Amino acid sequence: MDEQHIQQQIDEIQRKLDIILEEIALQQRHRRELDDLQDDLMRVGKDMYDTALVELEDVHDYLKTGDVLYLGKKILRNVTTLTKMFEQLESLRDFLRDSAPLARESFVDVMNHLDELDRKGYFQFAKELGRVADTIVTSFTPRDVKDLGDNIVTILNTAKSLTQPDMLHSINSAVSVYNKLDFEVHEPVSLRKLLHELSTPEARQGMVFAIRFLKSLATRSGRYTTGPESN
Repeated sequence: MDEQHIQQQIDEIQRKLDIILEEIALQQRHRRELDDLQDDLMRVGKDMYDTALVELEDVHDYLKTGDVLYLGKKILRNVTTLTKMFEQLESLRDFLRDSAPLARESFVDVMNHLDELDRKGYFQFAKELGRVADTIVTSFTPRDVKDLGDNIVTILNTAKSLTQPDMLHSINSAVSVYNKLDFEVHEPVSLRKLLHELSTPEARQGMVFAIRFLKSLATRSGRYTTGPESN
């Protein structure tokens, strides 16, 4: 019994020694890891320090310690403002992310609409209008444009009168008559035949119309005044 008890005690001591040895090995491993981390941090810190010295060499004349401290205190005093700003940036990022599909769809619609306008010839028409504008700019002087502006009311009133239905009908009739006229006279015209043509009702009505038109035009231009001698 005594030997068995002694062996149990030895086994218990051996078990505890194994635990202690495992703990010592674990502590040694941790110490080695800490030493490695310390070495790495020292190397990184030295590299950062050397890099900071090189980079700050260019700005050391413009940078003061007081300025850095002032900036740090300014940031600390405005932590709430900076936090709100970051929150707004995050909201903007979420909005852009959510609106991206709609923006892509709108862009596709715009491109399709532009393609349709191009197929219909709108862009070519605009290009030709640009050439017309270039021709107008190169054909008229600034003085011509000023005169046009001074007389634009008269021009618009004239255009308004020309676009009246009765005026358009008269112009259309005149154009139709002009197109049907044969200005080439193939047979000789005698004085008798000319007098005969002038004696026809149509010729007399035409001459009366022409005389009235010329008199009205002269009256409107102020170059003709009616009086007893004109009757």
